[in-house]
Amino acid sequence: MDTAQSPELRNGIIAVVKRDCPTCELVAPVLEEIAASGELTTYTQDDPSFPANASWVRADTTLEFSWHHNIETVPTLIRVVDGVEVERIVGWQVAQWRTFVGDDSLGEGLPEYRPGCGSLSVDPNNVDRLEATFGGSGMSARRIEFGSAEDVHEAMFDRGWTDGLPVVPPTTERVAAMLSGTTRSADEIVAVVAPNLAEATVEKLAINAVMAGCAPEYLPVVIAALEAICTDEFNIHGVLATTMGVGPIFVVNGPIRRDIGMNSGINVLGHGNRANSTIGRAVQLCVRNIGGGAPGGIDRAAQGNPGKLGLCFAEDEEGSPWESMAVEKGFDPSTSTITAFCGEGPRLMLDQVSRTPESLTRSLAKMMLSTVTPRIVMGMDAMLVLSPEHAERYREAGWSKAQFREALNRDMLVQTDDIIAGADGIDEGIPATMAGLEFPKFNPDGGLNIVHAGGPAGLFSSIIGGWLSGPGGSIPVTKEITR
Repeated sequence: MDTAQSPELRNGIIAVVKRDCPTCELVAPVLEEIAASGELTTYTQDDPSFPANASWVRADTTLEFSWHHNIETVPTLIRVVDGVEVERIVGWQVAQWRTFVGDDSLGEGLPEYRPGCGSLSVDPNNVDRLEATFGGSGMSARRIEFGSAEDVHEAMFDRGWTDGLPVVPPTTERVAAMLSGTTRSADEIVAVVAPNLAEATVEKLAINAVMAGCAPEYLPVVIAALEAICTDEFNIHGVLATTMGVGPIFVVNGPIRRDIGMNSGINVLGHGNRANSTIGRAVQLCVRNIGGGAPGGIDRAAQGNPGKLGLCFAEDEEGSPWESMAVEKGFDPSTSTITAFCGEGPRLMLDQVSRTPESLTRSLAKMMLSTVTPRIVMGMDAMLVLSPEHAERYREAGWSKAQFREALNRDMLVQTDDIIAGADGIDEGIPATMAGLEFPKFNPDGGLNIVHAGGPAGLFSSIIGGWLSGPGGSIPVTKEITR
């Protein structure tokens, strides 16, 4: 028997069958009749000895031929002329087969009709593997084989590929499925990732997205997020190298939030939602596994924060009384975006009594003055995650977002006499030469990012302190998300 496998079409008649198909078993004698004419080649999907041990039978157990030639049902008969398919029939219908072959006596004694069975090449258990193997996905990453006795998850821990939590093994099939989430080529370079300045292709991002537990539809968000942090403005190298416990925090705006089921409500900054939990994690794995930014190496955070595993959430645009953060940054509401902000862990802010916007603003301002340290002004940005119940105070009063921001900045003016070095017996502080001045806590020109998110009940908001603002530190970056 000839076991050669080729997607090429040979002139004559081609049959595709499998033993595990009653109709194929039924027509096995008919195929032998056709083979006697010398123009039949049969590809068998599951048993190389079916329908016969003969030179006209070829093994297609890899399903290469079936996949390349879109075999959906067996048995299938194909007529090929000059290397081109000119006719095809599926299943068993005696009249069709007789006409196809040109033999009015073919299949004497057999039933007139029997439907075929599903081809193994369209079996859901095989589809991803076949696409990965034969689909021309452009995957080129080095394959690593584990021994049969190895525990794959432990082996990945041992190789330093994880963030301390288990990861999903990035099999060829899983990576191929992940790549289906974007129209971008697998070998396209998305970014150069610090500190190793390694080129990150779409395929490499897909591998890390699989490991993080992402679904394929999240991949465009992961791509845009990595693009954002690998800009000079965001400065991921500096973010890694600082001893301050900060890392990338991502906020998603636009239609894709709903398309992929992101959480912008209850427990928005916590666990429980797959997209929220895995997108930021995938980006952090890319920084570690592609760029080499692992803790103890270039990552020198003295204490870090749990958000460095990956903190990503969606803004509640529908429930907000104001324009979204992305719209503030110049994007249309119909555009999906992701904003990368360098920040520490969220800190809770409580006010359950204020019923006027003026009172609540003063209350929030008092709490925000201590962000990172009360002794730094204008030096670090922040992100305010305003909850729906707190936002309702401003909706009821008809305040605009600009009005709210202006009032906050006014209530966060700091007298430098209170924060110079030595004031109140504290050595930390600004130079004494700056005494007698007044500064806002955050840069009025974009130093405070305001996002609306959280559950519908609960008079709690959060403040996320940033790292050094400006060219010497990190500037928030917003990127459009494209499929």
